[in-house]
Amino acid sequence: MGYFVGVEPGVNLYVEDLNPGGGKTIVFIHGWPLNHKQFEYQFDVLPAMGYRCIGIDWRGFGKSDKPAGGYNYDRLADDLRVVIGALGLNDFTLAGHSTGGAIAIRYMARHQGFGVSKLVLISAAAPAGFTPETAGRLLSETFNDRPNMMRGVTDEFFFRSVSRPFADWFRLLGLEAAGWSTAAVIVMLRDEKLDADLPRIASPTLIVHGIHDQVIPFTQAQVLNEKIRNSRLVPFPYSGHGPFWEERDRFNRLLAQFVGR
Repeated sequence: MGYFVGVEPGVNLYVEDLNPGGGKTIVFIHGWPLNHKQFEYQFDVLPAMGYRCIGIDWRGFGKSDKPAGGYNYDRLADDLRVVIGALGLNDFTLAGHSTGGAIAIRYMARHQGFGVSKLVLISAAAPAGFTPETAGRLLSETFNDRPNMMRGVTDEFFFRSVSRPFADWFRLLGLEAAGWSTAAVIVMLRDEKLDADLPRIASPTLIVHGIHDQVIPFTQAQVLNEKIRNSRLVPFPYSGHGPFWEERDRFNRLLAQFVGR
């Protein structure tokens, strides 16, 4: 079922809550510039295995409200904290992809991992995000031809070939965002770093990263593994930036094994 949670006056976030009566809970945080629908191939499988799966659209993305401001790690982590409090979640696994992984890292540091028993970082955009050169190119494309920008993002995203209909669907996920929120998060990824957050993560952490990732290099996953105590890095040899789709069967099995019953 889907519903909205208010995180501040005039800003409501969309929450997809599948199998709310299930056992272990997994909260999924999507990447830039996508939304919770990117995890379709987890939501197809994991609830049927008994897991409660919750997808949250950040402010500015998907079905959530799209205010002019609030696009920084602190505010996005605070938004997550409000949703978790509103849903009364505890002892759950927090799984963040790409920028969602970076938001999850800030949440763990800023809110002492409130309610989180385990953390999953999927192709996380951390400790650094975009280089100034990449950010400049993406900003220019966003402000001048955002559909074409999304085409380029899609082309770089996957190591494995995707069908034309899948690529069209994937691009549309990014276009559900607002242009201004898309641009603001590019600036965040350029300017904000997460090095100081990493030693503050105490929960067991699974790091999943495709070795062919062209968006966030695999070397960044190795840095996370070094700096987050009690972490385990699992390389995905046939994936780029999207192991949740490119090696979805293996990914789903690994996630279920890590979360437990």
